[in-house]
Amino acid sequence: MPDLLWDDVKALFDPEACGALPDVVVEGTSVENWQMVLDLVQAQGWRYAYLRNGEPTELTSAAEMAAGVASESRVTPELRVWPIPEVLMIFRMYQVESIDFDVDLRELQGQERLDLLVDVFRLIGRRVGKSVWMSAEGSPGHPDIGFDVEADRVVLMVEPAG
Repeated sequence: MPDLLWDDVKALFDPEACGALPDVVVEGTSVENWQMVLDLVQAQGWRYAYLRNGEPTELTSAAEMAAGVASESRVTPELRVWPIPEVLMIFRMYQVESIDFDVDLRELQGQERLDLLVDVFRLIGRRVGKSVWMSAEGSPGHPDIGFDVEADRVVLMVEPAG
C-alpha cells in the first residue's frame, strides 16, 4: 500500500490553486548531510547537472559548495536532478543548515508520479536521518506532506480541500 493515495492528496497538487513550485526543505542540516544527498543522487544513477552562477560545471563536493555560499560572492550552487526524464528537482544551497529544493506540480500528476515523489522523499530522509517537508509555494513552515523520520513514512499533514 502506498504511503499516500492520489485521490487523498490531488487537491494539494493542483498547480493553479497551490502554485506550481512548492517549497521542499530538510531542516537542521550540515555539510555532511548535503554530501549524503550528492552521494545519493549519484548512487541512484539519476541524471543531474550542476550549475554555479548559472554556468554548468563538474559536480563538486558539498564542502566546496558551502565555501562558495560562505564567500563574499554568495554563489548559490544549483543541482538539477531528474529521477526520471519527465521530472526535474532543483536543489539550491542557499545555506548549509537546510536542504532546499523545488519540484514542479505539473510534472507530478497521478499516483505513479506521486509514488516517485514519495520514494525520493523517503530516500533523502532516510539517508540524512531527517524529515523532508513540502509546503505550498510561498508557505514555508506550513507543510502539507512530507517524510516523517520518526514514523519512517511519508505522511499527510493537512486535510486537503476538495
